[in-house]
Amino acid sequence: MMLFVFSILCAFVQVTCLNPRSHWTLLPHILVLNVDGTLGQYPLSCLEEDPLKRDNHTQEIFWRRNGVEEAQRGNTHMVQLVESFGGGNYTCHREDGTLLNHTEVLIMQDESKRRRILVKTEQEYLKCSTQNYNGEFHCSWTWHSSRVSKIAFIKAQRGSGDNNTQCSVDASDQHWMCTSAHRNFSCSVDGSRSGVSCRDKQHCPFAEEKQPIHMTVYVRTDHFLLESYSKLFLLSEIVKPDKVRIGKVNTTVVEWSYPSSWSTPYSYFPLTFQIFQVRGRCRKCENPCAGSKPPKKSHKFDDFKVKHKVKAVCVRAKDALCDSEWSEWSHVRLRRNGKSKKYKQHKKYA
Repeated sequence: MMLFVFSILCAFVQVTCLNPRSHWTLLPHILVLNVDGTLGQYPLSCLEEDPLKRDNHTQEIFWRRNGVEEAQRGNTHMVQLVESFGGGNYTCHREDGTLLNHTEVLIMQDESKRRRILVKTEQEYLKCSTQNYNGEFHCSWTWHSSRVSKIAFIKAQRGSGDNNTQCSVDASDQHWMCTSAHRNFSCSVDGSRSGVSCRDKQHCPFAEEKQPIHMTVYVRTDHFLLESYSKLFLLSEIVKPDKVRIGKVNTTVVEWSYPSSWSTPYSYFPLTFQIFQVRGRCRKCENPCAGSKPPKKSHKFDDFKVKHKVKAVCVRAKDALCDSEWSEWSHVRLRRNGKSKKYKQHKKYA
């Protein structure tokens, strides 16, 4: 008999202590419970009680979950956890209905569980890029088509071990600030809610990046399920220049210049270029560079001699000092008028 009672006690301790495995505050009045999928409970308190001055009126407190009154009464409410369920908006009230406190409970499953909210594209959930080395970058993601979801929290910091970073959001839920002792990030959510633009205000483009940026996006469903997605990167790893600006075009030479958004001086932030010429018929295609095999050789110059019978010239650029992404192709179309050999610049070049 004693062994049976001991087994029941151990089982109860295991359920209540291991599920949730941990809990933490996402924002004021927003509590996150990390669960492992088993049965469990978590106590919510309405009012702080003084053990020396117990108030009998606390027994008259009643609770609501998502607006529906619960059977439990008293200052403490036990949240019932079953797999990923148990989250909700919990409110406690006096007997006359007066609101005393409120807590939104979000459920976060173990990292080993399959993701449900964002879709992986190109083998990653977060796609981050930057146009230059000024400390600004953009991260985007793809929502699952069958989930009604939204952004719950955004955290940007240098290094993954800085636990002193504090993040807050304004009343619009679109502008975030993440600050620590030596860093200050500002982030703005895109209008589509599928991306965020951030800036490291203390970043120096001429200094070596000693710590990578650690970007974390927390997203949630209407059923109070929370998931986090992170990416660790240096700006040099995600830099992708804007399109090259093609300028002067004449009978034999095409000239271009650095993108206006690229970091200066150009001697300190050099670009290298790829150029190829399209000779086939491509008068109706919108992008003559698409589907063409780029040359293996790159160049550092910013002009190019046009060969005879060329229909279009395509140019793209990348950082000359690191193995980063190429820019999108810029192109200019060339054509002859009648028997004259004069080339004209097409009005619709990128």
